[in-house]
Amino acid sequence: MEKAMNTGKAVLDIRPGAMVEFNGICCVITNIVDLDTVLLTEVESRKTYQVKVAELSSITNEPPSAQDLSTIDAQEWATATKRFEIIKPLLDDKKRTKKAVEERAAQFGVHTNTIYRWLRQYHETGLLTGLFKQHRKDKGCYRIDSNVEEIVQSVIEKEYLTKQKKPVQQIINEIKRQCLDVGLAYPHNNTIRARISKLDPQFKIAKRQGKKAAEEQFKPSKGSFPNADFPLAVIQIDHTKLDIILVDDVYRKPIGRPWITMAVDVFSRMIPGFYISFDPPSALSAGLCLAHSVLTKEKWLAQHEVEGLWPCWGLPRKIHLDNAREFHGKVLEKACKQYGIDIEWRPVGRPHFGGHIERLLGTVLQEIHTLPGTTFSNVVERRNYDSEDSAVFTLSEFEKWLTTFITGVYHQRMHSALGMSPMAKYKEGIFGTDSLPGTGMPPKVLDETKFRLDFMPFEMRTVQQYGVSIHKIHYWHDVLRTWIGSTEPGNPKRARQFVFRFDPRDLSVIWFFDPELNSYFAIPYRDSSHPVMSIWELREINRQLKQEHKSNIDERMIFSAYGKMREMEEQAQGKTKAVRRAMQRRKKNESIAITKPVPKENNGINNTATAFPQTDSLETEMSFENVQPFDDLDDLS
Repeated sequence: MEKAMNTGKAVLDIRPGAMVEFNGICCVITNIVDLDTVLLTEVESRKTYQVKVAELSSITNEPPSAQDLSTIDAQEWATATKRFEIIKPLLDDKKRTKKAVEERAAQFGVHTNTIYRWLRQYHETGLLTGLFKQHRKDKGCYRIDSNVEEIVQSVIEKEYLTKQKKPVQQIINEIKRQCLDVGLAYPHNNTIRARISKLDPQFKIAKRQGKKAAEEQFKPSKGSFPNADFPLAVIQIDHTKLDIILVDDVYRKPIGRPWITMAVDVFSRMIPGFYISFDPPSALSAGLCLAHSVLTKEKWLAQHEVEGLWPCWGLPRKIHLDNAREFHGKVLEKACKQYGIDIEWRPVGRPHFGGHIERLLGTVLQEIHTLPGTTFSNVVERRNYDSEDSAVFTLSEFEKWLTTFITGVYHQRMHSALGMSPMAKYKEGIFGTDSLPGTGMPPKVLDETKFRLDFMPFEMRTVQQYGVSIHKIHYWHDVLRTWIGSTEPGNPKRARQFVFRFDPRDLSVIWFFDPELNSYFAIPYRDSSHPVMSIWELREINRQLKQEHKSNIDERMIFSAYGKMREMEEQAQGKTKAVRRAMQRRKKNESIAITKPVPKENNGINNTATAFPQTDSLETEMSFENVQPFDDLDDLS
C-alpha cells in the first residue's frame, strides 16, 4: 500500500562530501555538475556516476524521527520553540565562535554543552521537532558506545577541525587506533564519514581554512529587498484570477477563469512553483503552491510532457504573504515553523513589500493576453473580442503552456532589474562568481508525501472494527487492524484517538499516522465502489439533504445524493458553465491529489479479503461543519 517514507532527517544535503544513497548504494557527492546534476563516487568500489539530484536519497540506516505535527504536546512544542529561538542567532551566524555560544548560554542560564547539543540536534534533523527531549527509540539496534562516541567527537575536534587539514581517512585511522588502545570496538568507516559530512560547511571551513576563507566563500551579496541576499532567502507568494477562460476536457466548452497562486524568489526572480484551481485562494492553495516550490520538478515536467529544465527547489528561509485573511491558517503556520520557514506578512500600507510577485503576476497576465480565450485586463482592450467563443485551453493544457513559458522563456530571457536572466542570477547565487561566493545547492526534502501532508487538514478518530469514520464516510485497510479498540497509553479507560489527514480535493483516501512506525499510510474507502468526492461537493450534498429535512444522514444517503447530483450534471453539462466548471474541478482534483494507495501488502500483515461487520452501531460522528483544526477550510467553498 501507499506509505510515506520515514527517515531520520527532513532534508538531504546536496554538497561535495555529503553521504547519500543512489540505487541502494552508499555514495559520496564529489562534485556539483549543474543545478540538477551531481557526480557521485561509491564508497566501497570507488565507481563514479553522474546522476540527477531527484534520484538521490538518504542513507537508510538512520533511525526514524518523523512525527505528525498534530500529535505533538503543546508544552513540548513550546519548549522546542523556545530552544529554537535561543539558538536561532547562532544558526544564522555562519561565523559562530565559541565565545558567542558561551554568551548565549549565559544569557539564558543554560550550559554551553546544552547549546551545542541543541545545535547538533537541529542540524541533524533540520526540523523544529529535532529539539524535543531525546527519547531512546533504538532498543535492540546498533548504537555507538558512549566511550566510543567520546573518542569520535574528540578526534574530529582536535584532529580534523584544525588548520592542518588532515584527510578524512587519517581521522578514521586515528579513531580506530584510540578505540583499539582501550579495547573498544571501533565504528564503521561510513559512520565516521557520515558524522563528518554533517558538520556545518561554513563552520568546517572556518576551522580548517580560517574565518576569512569561510567569510569569502559564504558571504552573500546584498540585494535591494531586505534580507533577500541569496537564492531562496525570501519567497513571495500571492494569487490572482487569470485573464483567460478555459474549457472542460470533455466537451471543450467554456467553464470560466481559474485562480493562480504563484511564488517568486526575490533574489533571482526565478519562479519556484505555482498552483492553479477553480477554487478560491486560501491557506490550502498557499500550502500547495509552497509544496510545488520546495519539491523537485522532474515528475511535474514528465506529467505535463515539458522537456525544459526547472532546477529551482528547496526550503526557503522566509515566505512573504499578503496579510489577507485567506492566507492565515494554523496548519500552514505550524507546518512552516516545523520546517524552519519564517512567515512574514506584508505590512499594512506598504504595498512595495509585495512588489516582486505583483510585477511577476502582471508579466504572466500580459503574456496570457496573447492567448486565445483571453479576457484581457479591461473592457476597452477586449472590445468586440468574444473570449468564450475563442477559448481553447483546458486546465491541464494551460498548465503545460505556463510551465513551458516559465522554463523556456521567462527563466531564460533578460530581466531588466537584474541585468541578466533569472536563471543566470540563480546560478550566480548558487555557484558564486569570481568576486562573490555562492550558497551551494539547497538541501532536498526527502519525504515528499509527508511534506505535502503536513500542509493538509486532519481529524482525530478512534479505530473501530469497521475501520474509521470521517465526514460520515467509512474507511478501512488492514494496517488499522492492530489498533482496533486500543486505549490511551497509561489510561486504559480512555479510547485512543489517532491522526487522520485528508486532502479536501479528494476524500476517497485519508492518511493514517501510525504512532509506532512514525509513518503515514493511505486508507481508502471501505466501499471501493464509491466515486471520488471533494469536501466542497460533500458540503453541497449535506446542505441539500438538510433542505429536504433529512435526518440521521449517513454514508448511503450521501452517495445516493451524490449519484443524483452527477446525473443532473450530465443532463445539464452542455447548458451551463457552472456545471461544466464543477465537473472539471472534480476531474482536476482526481488527477492532482496526493497519490492514492494500491493495497498489496502491509508490513507482514496478511492482506487477504476482509469481511466487514455490520455497521448498525457505528460510532457517533462529529458535526460535518466541524472541519477544525484546518480553521480556514470554510473559506475554500
